[in-house]
Amino acid sequence: MAEELTFPTGIGTSDPTTISLLGQDLAGDLMGTVGFGELAYWLVAGRRPTRGEVRVFEAVLVALADHGFTPTAIAARLTYVSAPEALQGALAAGLLGGGSRFLGVTEDCGRFLADTLAQAGEVTDYDALALDTVTRARRERRLVPGLGHPVHKEQDPRTPALIRIADEEGLRGPHLRLFEAIGRVHPQVLGRTLPLNGAGVCGAALADLGLPVDLLRGFALLARAAGLLGHLAEERRRPLGMRIYQTVDRNAVYEP
Repeated sequence: MAEELTFPTGIGTSDPTTISLLGQDLAGDLMGTVGFGELAYWLVAGRRPTRGEVRVFEAVLVALADHGFTPTAIAARLTYVSAPEALQGALAAGLLGGGSRFLGVTEDCGRFLADTLAQAGEVTDYDALALDTVTRARRERRLVPGLGHPVHKEQDPRTPALIRIADEEGLRGPHLRLFEAIGRVHPQVLGRTLPLNGAGVCGAALADLGLPVDLLRGFALLARAAGLLGHLAEERRRPLGMRIYQTVDRNAVYEP
């Protein structure tokens, strides 16, 4: 007898009359009751988040949604100019730009903090751990993810706001505390003061929520998808992509 093929999933399924998602009836139990942020958390964590977790998680999504004409937004707009019939291509082009310089810092910082805490074991002095961590990174000529910002030279406004929200919800955990300590001690090692950036604090907050650190970039991309869709809607109302392309093209210098 041939072995019966099975493909188990706990996410969702459907039959001719119902749709099930996460063990719930989609139409009867979830629609109009569960917000999108809560559902996104639930889908990844495999459990329904508390109200406080939803507040912190959605604050992260808002913080990462859009920052103006970043390379991700420009890529989306220019792709839309080239292929206006393929909205999905323009959206995908913007998301593909989420990497080590834009958006990817969320995962890089969360992973850096998680690895540091795992190696340290029980932490009683976050400042001492942070000082040792930054010193070692400097000695090994490695960057500390989450330090510095190209625009916000003194303070990224998202950082204290997210820390405050996490604190209010009792979710200011070890990752955020270590990140804050890095902000306090790094001038002793680097000889200059850099701001803790928003992408980094988002990674710390997501890690404190217990979400897998190797999926944190996915949450940044989830947030940025909303911002990119906004840019594409604006591109339809008030086109700029063609001007961007023409400006570069008309100022290109051919060097044989």
